[in-house]
Amino acid sequence: MPCINLLDEEKKQLYEVASQAIELGLASGGRRIVDLSRFPDTLRQQAASFVTVLKKGELRGCIGVLEAIRPLVQDVSHNAYSAAFEDPRFAPLRQEEWRLCALHISVLTPPQLLSFTSEQDLICKLKAGEDGLILSWRGHRATFLPSVWEQLPDPRVFISELKRKAGLEKEFWADDIKAEIYQTTYI
Repeated sequence: MPCINLLDEEKKQLYEVASQAIELGLASGGRRIVDLSRFPDTLRQQAASFVTVLKKGELRGCIGVLEAIRPLVQDVSHNAYSAAFEDPRFAPLRQEEWRLCALHISVLTPPQLLSFTSEQDLICKLKAGEDGLILSWRGHRATFLPSVWEQLPDPRVFISELKRKAGLEKEFWADDIKAEIYQTTYI
């Protein structure tokens, strides 16, 4: 399924919504209520997103959903707040850190189940730099956004690190492991 086609103005609006969600959280500790009537239809359709907070280029928080559960503009606002204040890997963002941070927003296509016969076959079917990947096996589940290919360009390493993120051994493989791919529009 193709990515949502966002105009430059719509991308700018999503970025502003994400920034405002964090700024309100810093000012009052509360979440922003998004008034859908202020946004174009494209931003009101249900879509999944991830928001990444980077501090001086290093990960400072990243939260998102893999499947659409609310309008895109609300999802971005919710995930921006969560990435800044609720990512369990980090302490809540502080005001003095915010000026050192940048935001990245990824709008996801719906995940598609990928058919493969082996780990090597999965490696061959992945499009490095384009595909986000979700690996699942008996209660273990993790994803890497397509942007992670920048840090892990080797498909074997990409998959082994994703297995580790899911709580599995890097060398682990099972015939019933499930893989889903998706693409993103990156803001």
